Order: sequence, then C-alpha cells, then structure tokens
Amino acid sequence: MQDNQQIVISGVGGQGVLFVTRLLAEAAIAKDRPVFTSETHGMAQRGGTVISHLKVGEFTSPLINPGKADGLIALKAECMAQHGGYLKPEGWAAVNSPVPETDENAAASCKLDADQVARKIDDPRSVNLIMLGFTLASHQTGLFCSLDDVVVVLQERLRTQEQRLQAAIRALEAGAARAAKDA
Repeated sequence: MQDNQQIVISGVGGQGVLFVTRLLAEAAIAKDRPVFTSETHGMAQRGGTVISHLKVGEFTSPLINPGKADGLIALKAECMAQHGGYLKPEGWAAVNSPVPETDENAAASCKLDADQVARKIDDPRSVNLIMLGFTLASHQTGLFCSLDDVVVVLQERLRTQEQRLQAAIRALEAGAARAAKDA
C-alpha cells in the first residue's frame, strides 16, 4: 500500500459515484489519513457523466491531473475510454464491463460484469457497491483501506436502516467474492 493514493471514480448520474467516494473518504478519515475529494456532475440528472477525485495522503489540491491517478473505478465501461487518461502508466483500473479481456490503457486492468452480478443478487441499483467490493478485494489495487473498513463506515452511516445496510454489505461481498474467484 502506498502512503499517498489518487483515485478517480467515474460513472453516470444515478450510479452512486459520490456515495462510493464518500465511503472511501470516511474510511480514510477513520484511519486518520488526510483526504481530499472533488467531483464534477456534468448532466448527471439526465444520465450524464459524474467523475470524482479522491486523494488520500499528503496533498495540497483536490484535483487529480491527467496521467497521475493510481487507480480508476469505472462504473460503466465507457468511463474507461472517457477517463482512462487520468491513469499513470502503471495505474490500475477496475471496470464494470461484460468484456473480460484486459485493457491496454492500464497496467493492471480488471473487469467485472457488475450489472450481471447485481441481477444475480436481485439488486440492480447495487452496481457501485459491487464494483467497490471488487476493487477492495482485487490484489492489483493495493487500496489504503479494506473491505472491513468500508463495512464499518456503512454500519455507521446506515445504522438506523438495517435493510439497506444488509443489502449494501451483500453487494460489497458479492463484488469481493468475484475478485477472489478471478484471482
């Protein structure tokens, strides 16, 4: 795990890009790590692009420059084409895509058909958490936090919403299980 990490999270409006960013930011804060976040919504309410920048560690600015991101979590396959330029040459990408081959734009690219996994667990709105679980459990990413760290954050955020909490944990675990299967 690196001391400083720069991660881009990309998707479209309604996919929960900002929720994933907040979970990761709160996990960093719980670990006493400095954190910056910034997001661009575009035409998010109409299904447009949402991109979020997350910096964990000693930084002075919230924005990630092109070619400097350690990782990219793409909640739609098209986001890799749109935002892959943020990755450094040795960066990693976790991409929601039905196409399993690796991407030449990232040194370590792993793909998961999170939409299919969401249908299997009968929770089509959980793609963001499935991808987060997949990313956290993928050995290629070396994220600053673990699946357990994010579960603790979810338990705090959703403490009065037991049904939502259990669904969120189930989605995280479904993504993590796919990463373990692919390892």
